[in-house]
Amino acid sequence: MNGPQISPGLFEPLTIKSVTLPNRFVMPPMQRGWSKDNVPDRALADYYVARVRGGTGLIIGESSAIDHPSATGQSAAVTLHGDAVPVWAHIVGAVKAAGGHMLLQLWHEGAMRTRGSNGPAPHAPTLSPSGLVWAGRRNGEAATADDLDAILDAYVRAALTAWSIGADGVELHGAHGFLLDQFCWHETNVRADEHGGEVLEARLQFPLRVVRAVREAVGPDFLISWRFSQWKEVDFGARIFDTPSQLQETLCALRAAGVDLFHASTRRFYMPEWPGSDLGLAGWASACTDAPVISVGSVGVKDKMFDVPGEPDELDPLASLGELSRRFDRGDFTLVAVGRALIGDPDWVNKVRDGRFDAIRRYDSSMLGTADWDLALAMEGLGRFGIGH
Repeated sequence: MNGPQISPGLFEPLTIKSVTLPNRFVMPPMQRGWSKDNVPDRALADYYVARVRGGTGLIIGESSAIDHPSATGQSAAVTLHGDAVPVWAHIVGAVKAAGGHMLLQLWHEGAMRTRGSNGPAPHAPTLSPSGLVWAGRRNGEAATADDLDAILDAYVRAALTAWSIGADGVELHGAHGFLLDQFCWHETNVRADEHGGEVLEARLQFPLRVVRAVREAVGPDFLISWRFSQWKEVDFGARIFDTPSQLQETLCALRAAGVDLFHASTRRFYMPEWPGSDLGLAGWASACTDAPVISVGSVGVKDKMFDVPGEPDELDPLASLGELSRRFDRGDFTLVAVGRALIGDPDWVNKVRDGRFDAIRRYDSSMLGTADWDLALAMEGLGRFGIGH
């Protein structure tokens, strides 16, 4: 089957501090719902290992709530404390034994949390910068200074846990309208103290405190990734950064605080971020920082997940790969995260490398939330290597 010319550079190794990745492909964090009482299922080890065997160079574990009562209200969400820790240790160990590398993503829902749900600590207050979900919509209450200190300590404990169980680093979830993102966004941070208000520099202060504290705790070699976005789950058209200079201000401050890697989350990696240029968010980020940048958003898939009336359709899967290669060769990003396409086929990276485009098992939206299908596919991939669950 004819297909696009794939940049050889996407299959070259990359060294970030003490970690050398075999190629530039990343599996981003995607909640699979494989958990009981907020403890991940051990089957996730097989699931991730199948992607490592299929060529993925870096795995980022799904959003893991930190050890604070306000962190999540989701019963299906996983945590990184208590009974979840030995399971994560098993998962990380399996990924590393298979020759892979893994970051664990640290997460707090902020005002997105539903109090009184069947998640952990259902009666704990929902905390966020200003008790706002979006544009005046209220939920929960504004965190006090003591609350922020406790939340910061929980991020540090989670990072130390990830370090202790052998992860290569952590990713701080500062995207999609969750807590750290809520501090950065003017719609959700209207605090009158040093942690918020109209000035971007003030809104960055708590996220910067978290990065500095994590860096101090884990030392200089443990990787810290920062995932950020313009879009939010409550508003696809949201914008933290009105100009490239605001993006640069933010990334430079985070870089100085200790971030090693930026993960620019977009719905479509090829969509221009600002008029007058075809650069996407990752392209602008690469122009703003010397740190490696991950691009993500509709690589190798076409479905209705992120459709918005008036926006162009997603590119055809093969056309998106051609555009990906063009932008990579231009220097728009250092790595690329492949989400839904890797749900569809654990061997996606190897098949793309080998030009076996007709052999790719295509993703479709029915695969989301179907753990039995995912596990069967993972076991199918693992069977070739004599690995069982």
